[in-house]
Amino acid sequence: MSAQVVTAETSAATSATGATWHSDPILSVEHLTMRFGGLIAINDLSFNVGRGEITALIGPNGAGKTTVFNCVTGFYKPTEGRIVMRHGPGRQQELVDQLTMSGAKWRTTPDGSVFLLERMPDFEIAKHARVARTFQNIRLFGGMTVLENLLVAQHNPLMLASAFTVGGILHLPGFRKAEAEAIDKAVYWLERVRLIDRADDPAADLPYGDQRRLEIARAMCTDPHLLCLDEPAAGLNPRESADLNALLQFIRKEHRTSVLLIEHDMGVVMEISDHIVVLDYGVKISDGDADFVRTDPSVIAAYLGVEEEEIEDKPEVASLVVEALGEEAAVEAGIETPAVDVGEAVAAMAETGSHPGAKPAGLDAPRAGGADDLTRIKGIGPVNAGKLNGLGIWHFEQIAAWKDEEVAWVGSYLSFPGRIEREDWVGQARALAAKPGAPRKGKGNGKAGEGR
Repeated sequence: MSAQVVTAETSAATSATGATWHSDPILSVEHLTMRFGGLIAINDLSFNVGRGEITALIGPNGAGKTTVFNCVTGFYKPTEGRIVMRHGPGRQQELVDQLTMSGAKWRTTPDGSVFLLERMPDFEIAKHARVARTFQNIRLFGGMTVLENLLVAQHNPLMLASAFTVGGILHLPGFRKAEAEAIDKAVYWLERVRLIDRADDPAADLPYGDQRRLEIARAMCTDPHLLCLDEPAAGLNPRESADLNALLQFIRKEHRTSVLLIEHDMGVVMEISDHIVVLDYGVKISDGDADFVRTDPSVIAAYLGVEEEEIEDKPEVASLVVEALGEEAAVEAGIETPAVDVGEAVAAMAETGSHPGAKPAGLDAPRAGGADDLTRIKGIGPVNAGKLNGLGIWHFEQIAAWKDEEVAWVGSYLSFPGRIEREDWVGQARALAAKPGAPRKGKGNGKAGEGR
């Protein structure tokens, strides 16, 4: 999908919903590019985060989502682009332009403050721009109590109140007051995340879901204007995900804190997000509200592991897409169900055209016990799993045995040259094949066949 089409459709979606991410953005990412040597992780990315809204940054694995977070929060310095944080209402474009020309990091006026995050180190972004974040992997202080983890987040005001240790050692009145306020704030957030009864327990003793909520509470103790959450629902069960949704809506509604989150749980994303930005290999492919994004064919193609053009031009691929989505969702997205024999058509795709390398041997049917769920390999969506089945590839050990020439052939066949190497399908398959009792997606319908 072209940038022009995305812009036009996004504008239509924005005007229809009355969204504010264009008129009153708290954060603007403008033409962000991040290169690591010859690898372009983010390519000319622009999007806004609306003030007081929940914005989700989604996309397949390897799309560049965490790299965007690392640029926004100062862990990476972007190769190109501007990242604007605003503490005042509106776009404040004149002030932003003046600040950009001046070479300064931030400027404060009676209307509010503007920050250029790409010029600031991470600690200044947290302290002055008031941007807080969590990480994919939990980073609590496991040996500290739950309460102490929240007091650590208030280190800056406590150090100021202690005159940098002297007031704390002597326990002067100013420090006692600041300490009491810090404890009150910590108790407030422990009550909100329902952990007040565990306040004196070591953080490492908490169940996984409780640790996730504690991380969010710790971030909120810094009084952020923008809260960045990196996969907060990862590993949560449905009840914990529902609790997370309620917590984020509370943060947005009661504290007017803007939220930018990365998430793979589409139930969480679609339920609470005001605005969704979709990335695929570092490029924005869609930008709008939940209703707009969930039916965008380019998003469907990216998540199912297939090129958008294949949905339009190849009936056999379109039929696999309909099967993966379900007919109702496919109709809503404007994808028709083609009248083709999917099995024969997909198998025929492998015989048409010339592909580099060598075609891997396949089986006529899955082995006894059924086919492996190939979508457990990150990068293989339901559509590509169907196309691999059409080649007679049913099991992890088959992929694990591919040679370089077979990887090249399959990459060309799937219209993703180079992707198998980048996502290391062979290495992933070896790891999955080594795990006994790996989940399967169906039962075999015959004995193992001979290699094709």
